[in-house]
Amino acid sequence: MKKLFIYGASGHGKVVYELAKLNGYEIVGFIDDASPKYILAYNSISFENFIASHKDCAVALGIGVNDTREKIYNRLLESNIEIATLIHPTSVISSFSSIENGSVVMAGAVINPDTKIGVGSIINTGTVVDHDCRISDFTHIAPNSSVAGGVSIGKRSFIGIGSCVIQNIEISSDVIVGAGSVVIKNLKESRIYKGNPAK
Repeated sequence: MKKLFIYGASGHGKVVYELAKLNGYEIVGFIDDASPKYILAYNSISFENFIASHKDCAVALGIGVNDTREKIYNRLLESNIEIATLIHPTSVISSFSSIENGSVVMAGAVINPDTKIGVGSIINTGTVVDHDCRISDFTHIAPNSSVAGGVSIGKRSFIGIGSCVIQNIEISSDVIVGAGSVVIKNLKESRIYKGNPAK
């Protein structure tokens, strides 16, 4: 059984912890420099201590914040650490789609044909990503969101919980789409959009 640490011991880390167990990993502990309030039943160590004593273990990304997750991914990559990709067994993923290194796909997610999920991304619980989409690196699509066919989403963008994006939309990098939004026009500025980003 492959041994694994989870980088990030807070809320998202708890979800990744259960996902990693379902993927057959032995969870050794958490890496977290912020000393969170809870670390499940495991010890939490700093990155420096991990490098000193557990460098042979793989690491899963348990950080929900996109830019922070990107920095941690690069830090692990530079240290030649194996970064795990985790896919929930109840998700439905087309054999014609691809999921890049370090991404996590949560329970009930659907990814349809010819879609590419970039490095270190989060496809969260109950999300639908339809055919021919391009989801760039370190993007987070929050629970119960729906992304129609042919959509392109830039790096580090966040699609809030329960949002809908209609077909063939382009969303730039570093965009935040607020919870429950309906996106019916291209979003080309890196800012926060709420409600109906069409006006």
